[in-house]
Amino acid sequence: METLKKIITDIAAISEASAQKLCDLFEEIHYPKSHLLFRQHEMDPTLYLIKSGIARAYYRTDDNDVTFWFGTEGSAVVSYNSYINQTPGYESIELLEDTVLYRLEHQHLGALYETDIEIANWGRKLMEKEIILVEERLISRLLLNATQRYKNLMDHQPELLQRVQLSYIASYLGITPVSLSRIRAEIR
Repeated sequence: METLKKIITDIAAISEASAQKLCDLFEEIHYPKSHLLFRQHEMDPTLYLIKSGIARAYYRTDDNDVTFWFGTEGSAVVSYNSYINQTPGYESIELLEDTVLYRLEHQHLGALYETDIEIANWGRKLMEKEIILVEERLISRLLLNATQRYKNLMDHQPELLQRVQLSYIASYLGITPVSLSRIRAEIR
């Protein structure tokens, strides 16, 4: 329970009483590697927090999967369309390791938003942080070249390079696995 409380308070400062209300609603669950938490074009407004493990979000096209997000310990995992708009999500989210998560159904969190302003503000802060992460990924993709994006990943999320297969890293960076191998060879 202390790990969950730490994840919650790392998102935003919150009183002990409100943090406990949140903790009481989250359920700890375990899923194996390769489990799909969310499926593209399906509705699922569940919020997860990663206790241990790693996940990737991707969009499947006719030709391949396009990876656009990785989540590690402490990350929130959510399908934004399902969670916010109550419509089917555009992404699939797959676990890349055996993973322990904390799960909270949207309706339970919504009820807390109605009764506890601290929790409502916590939820706002969570979404604000998620928006910043999306913006950082977008700006990186638009303004940095492939080598700069790889170096940025090395600087800010080096654990991904040890824990995620290189084809997913290449997709995340918007390059082919061959280009990633070339970049890695040049940097060494």
